[in-house]
Amino acid sequence: MTKKITTLLFDFDGTLLNTNELIIHTFSTVLDHHFPNSYGREDIMKFIGPSLKQTFETIAPSRTEELIKEYRELNLALHDEMVSVYDGVEETLHLLKERGMKMAIVSTKKRDTILHGLRLMGVSELFDTVISLDEVENPKPDPEPILKALKELSSGAAESLMIGDNSHDIEGGKNAGVRTAGVAWSAKGEEFMASLKPDYMLQHISDLLELVNEETA
Repeated sequence: MTKKITTLLFDFDGTLLNTNELIIHTFSTVLDHHFPNSYGREDIMKFIGPSLKQTFETIAPSRTEELIKEYRELNLALHDEMVSVYDGVEETLHLLKERGMKMAIVSTKKRDTILHGLRLMGVSELFDTVISLDEVENPKPDPEPILKALKELSSGAAESLMIGDNSHDIEGGKNAGVRTAGVAWSAKGEEFMASLKPDYMLQHISDLLELVNEETA
């Protein structure tokens, strides 16, 4: 019998907060400035998920820090006007918390940006811990951030679920030995998420309410 899920580990961008257009616009603006007409929307879609360091090191290794700085400054300036919350997220998170779920954010973003987004959504108090790029040496898909979250929550892998919209989330969850859930609203599409073979596929965030009530997987 599979353990009941007690712990939910959420990716942030593209999972709880719709930052896809913000991310695409920021990458497009920065890259067009330095590499005109070199990166289209489909190219940029591949950059959703990895950390900025992982991405920019593949584009211009000698200019990684410069490009990260430009990206973060523009992204922050445009953040609040370009993001939106996915349908049902705030309500579902509150219901999950009322049911006693332990919840964490595990993201490849910097901590201050995550906290800003959580405050914008009005859900900061619902999360027991936030594991950001600042707290780890190796971001997802390395298991380090997920294992760190489990340690801080005093949870075991067998009772935990990693929820995300990208390969880094599903692979990271598998590497850490937790169950995984892909989200059908991923910018890369449900078919892409299904190809990663997560344990579950969420059609809507509220699917979690039924999932955490199940005694067996």
